[in-house]
Amino acid sequence: MAKEIGAMVKLQVKGGQANPAPPIGPALGAKGVNIMEFCKQFNARTQDKIGKVLPVIITVYTDKSFEFIIKLPPVANQLLEVTKAKSGSAEPNRKKVANVTWDQVKTIAEEKMADLNCFTLNSAMKMVAGSARSMGITVKGGNGPSEN
Repeated sequence: MAKEIGAMVKLQVKGGQANPAPPIGPALGAKGVNIMEFCKQFNARTQDKIGKVLPVIITVYTDKSFEFIIKLPPVANQLLEVTKAKSGSAEPNRKKVANVTWDQVKTIAEEKMADLNCFTLNSAMKMVAGSARSMGITVKGGNGPSEN
């Protein structure tokens, strides 16, 4: 028989650096989860992504056991990493902070495709380009997603 789900917890944790301090400790402690066990498992599974912010969805069952799914880093973080910018623009419509090419947008879209709410690569590229624009990052190059 399947276990009964008690709660779902969504967190953003740096890869390989989970510890029982806030925000992890209070979020999981309130649900009765063994915090150190989560930290050990998370750090073991994210050794290759140390320092990157990773969204994680933790399913807590009524018997206090848990499972978790690690997602890819947010698009905004990937764009900042590609452009080497410190942060997005406070006024994205007036002040541009960086440039990105359609090839870079395509690479990010291909990586993030599983987590995005779309079915085609073109729509994923449009979503990534929209995130870039809202951060004050200009998308350059002529071969954007085709309208097929």
